[in-house]
Amino acid sequence: MALNRIVLFYGFTPLPDPDAVRLWQRALCEKLGLTGRIIISKDGINATVGGELQAIKQYVKTTRQYKGFHGIDVKFSDGGAADFPRLSVKVRDEIVSFGAPGELRVDDGGVVGGGTHLTPEELHRLVEAKKQAGDDVVFFDGRNGFEAQIGKFKDAVVPDVATTHDFIKELDSGKYDSLKDKPVVTYCTGGIRCEVLSSLMVNRGFKEVYQLDGGIVRYGEAFKDQGLWEGSLYVFDKRMHLEFSDDAKTIGTCTRCAAPTSKFENCSNPSCRVLTLYCAECAASPETLRCPEGCAA
Repeated sequence: MALNRIVLFYGFTPLPDPDAVRLWQRALCEKLGLTGRIIISKDGINATVGGELQAIKQYVKTTRQYKGFHGIDVKFSDGGAADFPRLSVKVRDEIVSFGAPGELRVDDGGVVGGGTHLTPEELHRLVEAKKQAGDDVVFFDGRNGFEAQIGKFKDAVVPDVATTHDFIKELDSGKYDSLKDKPVVTYCTGGIRCEVLSSLMVNRGFKEVYQLDGGIVRYGEAFKDQGLWEGSLYVFDKRMHLEFSDDAKTIGTCTRCAAPTSKFENCSNPSCRVLTLYCAECAASPETLRCPEGCAA
């Protein structure tokens, strides 16, 4: 039986002809039998694709041959083509939709003016050093708010955002101004959202901004569930979530009965379909797989 894998990567680099890159990436994935999502803009590429392992390796090797993609950091995880409904390759104004395409600056070295990159090990050293100096590191979640319901860094600040488009309004609201003189570490799934978020924070006067290099995925590879992370990691494919070890805590709770769970489900109301946490028992019946306070739709 052939081995299958999912690969996740991004790269910030100026692309003078994003549509040509789109056509090349689609043809390459179709040739190799891969499915998934690839977003391309004038600022780079963001890709999550699955398929047979040898095909994935060939895809990565070929993609890295493009001048701007030589140094992309590639992350592999369990899964395959079946975890995605189809292949989607699109050109957009932003490879992460913060709604600020004119604010982000990118050169051959990546994002200009972003936070200082930290490996998982460097993150631990920073936390310890700040603690000894009598200061606390603030973890700032760079994901959609609901993702933190099942996993986050301990005591992290979780902004009230439903999509990445909400971050600019949230940052400009003033509610985080007290953090501008503190050491702030942004984190997200694979690192790409933090590349943009950290630069937006620097632009708004946050003085000491860091970002977790490789995101939660790299941190989980390094420390599993024995570090500062707790819970499960939400992922945007059929798996819905993943755990780094058998020691992972279940920090999410069922929206109806408060039982521990890490499983998001769509509301059974066809006109609602809001994604919410439900335990297996409540998800088993259409009557209990409904928004407890009534559907917004």
